[in-house]
Amino acid sequence: MVGVSIAPVEHQLEQGSVDHALDQPWLTLVWNDPVNLMSYVTYVFQTYFGYTRPHAEKLMMQVHLEGRAVVSRGPRELMEQHTEALQAYGLWATFQKDQ
Repeated sequence: MVGVSIAPVEHQLEQGSVDHALDQPWLTLVWNDPVNLMSYVTYVFQTYFGYTRPHAEKLMMQVHLEGRAVVSRGPRELMEQHTEALQAYGLWATFQKDQ
């Protein structure tokens, strides 16, 4: 009986050929909505992210005045988790690649 052996494939990367999509962080965004009170949005930011009250209020005001705020940056999987958690709190949250 002959065993089969597969040699490892070696990849040579040229400078600049690295997939930049892996290097770019992702963003979690919270959007303004007509349902949630500003105090509740602040509470969620403090409770879920552990943000200080002043930081949570600053983000909440950005959501209220500008229509959205970036509340977190990081790898895609983590931003998906944050988005799902914020949606579970009833906030309108999405995630996208940072540009």
